[in-house]
Amino acid sequence: MIKRRPFFAFLGLFLAAIFLTVSCSQTPDKSSDKKTSDAGEATEFINSEPVKIGYSNWAGWWPWAIAEEEGLFEKNAVNVELKWFDSYIASMEALAAGQLDGNSQTLNDTISFAADAVNGEVAVLVNDNSAGNDKIIVTEEINEVKDLVGKKVAVEEGVVDDFLLSLALEEEGLSRDDVEIVGMDTGDAAAAFVSGDVDAVGAFPPYWLIALEREGSKELISSAEFPGAIPDLLVVTQTLIDEQPEVVQALVNTWFDILAFMDENPEESDEIMAARAGVDVSEMAQLKEGTQLFTIEQNLEAFSDGNSMTHMPFAAKQMADFMVSVGFIPEAPPLEPVLDDQFVQAYAESAKE
Repeated sequence: MIKRRPFFAFLGLFLAAIFLTVSCSQTPDKSSDKKTSDAGEATEFINSEPVKIGYSNWAGWWPWAIAEEEGLFEKNAVNVELKWFDSYIASMEALAAGQLDGNSQTLNDTISFAADAVNGEVAVLVNDNSAGNDKIIVTEEINEVKDLVGKKVAVEEGVVDDFLLSLALEEEGLSRDDVEIVGMDTGDAAAAFVSGDVDAVGAFPPYWLIALEREGSKELISSAEFPGAIPDLLVVTQTLIDEQPEVVQALVNTWFDILAFMDENPEESDEIMAARAGVDVSEMAQLKEGTQLFTIEQNLEAFSDGNSMTHMPFAAKQMADFMVSVGFIPEAPPLEPVLDDQFVQAYAESAKE
């Protein structure tokens, strides 16, 4: 089985096994087409059966818990069953197998699963971009990217931090062939770096925190220097789009209601997200800092055509070519069907009214 980016367990959660099953912490059953609000009024849903949406432990996806807690799905008349996954991989496998209607996942992972997904996979919303939470950590004597030449770099091959490394090398006129790639799971890579077996490591939280425990270690580059390289998305099935586009629109609309709620209620929002993530509110600042939540304007730009990584059509081609070149996927799937901006476009138009 091809390995893909493991789940983003933070701090004390990182010891959880990569292949854990779905957590028992899921939303209550919402099989009825009505739900009684706190005020005693029934909500008329646009979908009688709940749409099942998966999410896991990454700062850009925690806000979905706010929608559940604050009734924002009901506000948009959409019947949603949020399903929390302790394993990010399990969430992607569930979507590909048709067990979910939507999932929170990265662009590169969506591309890698797209060819085999039984109901198709389509990105309809950008939740966030990694803006520093993915890093290349190096030893004391490495001060610039060209110093990596001939060095051992531990990285999970074919996934986001390997891609980040490749972008940094390419910017300096180098390639992965100029370094010694030591392929292993991200957790093992961080451990290998701390033990002195390698000279650098590509990692996301909490693993770069572990890597920095090595004396003299430091950050060389991060995803903050490569905007658009790691977009985190709401991905739904093509079947859902074809059969219930109004449900997809309601999900997208809910996301922007979440962002508005967070702006207006920052402390309450942090408490909800911290509880969902299993971290203290005081610990959230560092974890949120490297994640840039996307506004409607940023969504429109991300879905538009362009010649930089901030434009997902361009980024998707670069990612697919990279994954093929390192043998992570045998061939690139058709990329145009993977991105659908009609729902963010519709939201933007409605916001003008």
